[in-house]
Amino acid sequence: MASLTLYGNRNSGHSYKVRLALVLADLTHDYIHVDLSLPRAQRPEAFRAVSRFGEVPVLVVDGEPLCQSNAILQWLADSYGHLDGTGGERQHIREWLSWETNRIGFSVPNLRFYRRFAPAEPAVLAWLTERARADLDTLQATLTGCDWLAGSRATIADVSVSAYLWWLAEAGLDIRHWPAVEAWLARIAALPGWEHPDTLMASEIPD
Repeated sequence: MASLTLYGNRNSGHSYKVRLALVLADLTHDYIHVDLSLPRAQRPEAFRAVSRFGEVPVLVVDGEPLCQSNAILQWLADSYGHLDGTGGERQHIREWLSWETNRIGFSVPNLRFYRRFAPAEPAVLAWLTERARADLDTLQATLTGCDWLAGSRATIADVSVSAYLWWLAEAGLDIRHWPAVEAWLARIAALPGWEHPDTLMASEIPD
């Protein structure tokens, strides 16, 4: 079994998605919280040595660092065969991972950031809100009549796309406006080992 160490941050949905995948796959790992409020040059030297882009998450596998959350998810699925999908599902999974990066993995985190951590111009909030609603509408249409984003069971696509939606209220949005998305989140929350990011990311010591 490989030695796995995850560097992340408790407010980072991108960190959460990787740790959740590790937990759902029952993979033993160490988790190290990185304080992103520190200037990059003041962050721990061990983290700076492995973080190619100076960002979380970073998963260190037997001393080799892997960066970018969706690329890490893909590596985990390929390496351990959990949450990986089968056959033609894998292409749909790759499409959802790319969509997440460009769409909801951009709109919701930024909207949440400006509503919770830093002020923003009303026009910026309005633009992000409109974009996030459009992204949730896309998910609502997709999940109406099916349980998962890519295939008949949960995959890394579901883990990735859902990551920031557990904090949707902090972005000023009400999940009840998207009932199919709400039901999908409930299915994810029922997966064995699932934890909300507020609890999963609160400790550096795995259960």
